Amino acid sequence: MGKKFFMKTDHPAATRQPVSGGEKTRACTFFLPAFRKYDPTFFPGRGTCGTLAVSVTGPDCRLRCQHCGGRILENMRPAVTPEALWQEARQVAAQGRKSLLVSGGARADGTVPLELFIPVLKRIRSETKLKILVHTGLVSPALADGLAEAGIDAALIDIIGHADTIRQVYHLSLSVGDYETSLRLLTERGLPTAPHVVLGLHFGRFLGEDRALEMIGKYPVKAVVLVGFRPLPGTAMAGCLPPAPEEFGAFFEKARGLFPQTPVVLGCERPLGRHRRETERLALEAGLDGIAFPLERTLARAAALNLETGFQEDCCALIA
Repeated sequence: MGKKFFMKTDHPAATRQPVSGGEKTRACTFFLPAFRKYDPTFFPGRGTCGTLAVSVTGPDCRLRCQHCGGRILENMRPAVTPEALWQEARQVAAQGRKSLLVSGGARADGTVPLELFIPVLKRIRSETKLKILVHTGLVSPALADGLAEAGIDAALIDIIGHADTIRQVYHLSLSVGDYETSLRLLTERGLPTAPHVVLGLHFGRFLGEDRALEMIGKYPVKAVVLVGFRPLPGTAMAGCLPPAPEEFGAFFEKARGLFPQTPVVLGCERPLGRHRRETERLALEAGLDGIAFPLERTLARAAALNLETGFQEDCCALIA
């Protein structure tokens, strides 16, 4: 390919229309928050990995949602006490990493037990150079206040747009309005918020995704992160097929149109194999601003589209 990729430091929001060649008219950032080898043609001299994910509940989650069953937490490093989180942060900083993602399993009401960790989040923010991202779960006013006081760099929250999905997939007796309330609590405190929408979350089909976008559009969010349902072995939805790539692509275009001045990115989680290849191609062609963990053929496709491109060794929620 011979195309040099570079670290992108700005975000040309006004030039997002798809292109097929010629002069560069828009940008796409590729996010590599964890170790993965790429052909140096695309990413020469890659440095230290960026984001480390930790769970304040270890592998434990009370909800055991149909699509996850706690499996995602198994890939995170446990930090179940404030002191353990501080030690993880110190180690991460010493390794030269750039950011820390703090997550955890949910309680029976959909909240994550983050309250006891607010002081150590504030300490990490003040005593290290790490950026802090937090998967918040549903939030109370007190938790939103605490996260704002801690000065976190990004609040990540799943937004679900249909009551049937909340009840049948997440096992919660809550409403769509409860998710919007959490989004409002975060954004009205000025927290940089990156809501996530899981495409195909309702047993492999679209249900409330359009409404989720509508809710997000009411608030000043930092970025919109789109992820795709991927069947995980050992979960209740392991046998469910995700929506077709073309359905993903149509949703990418809809999101792009609804958020012309807000970064829209394709996050880490999505189906594998041919579906992944097609999904990433459609994300590029829809004009999304970033893709996490791209395939090398996606990098080649970006070069063919003559896009301005860059790499960032952080979670995609930290897009400029």
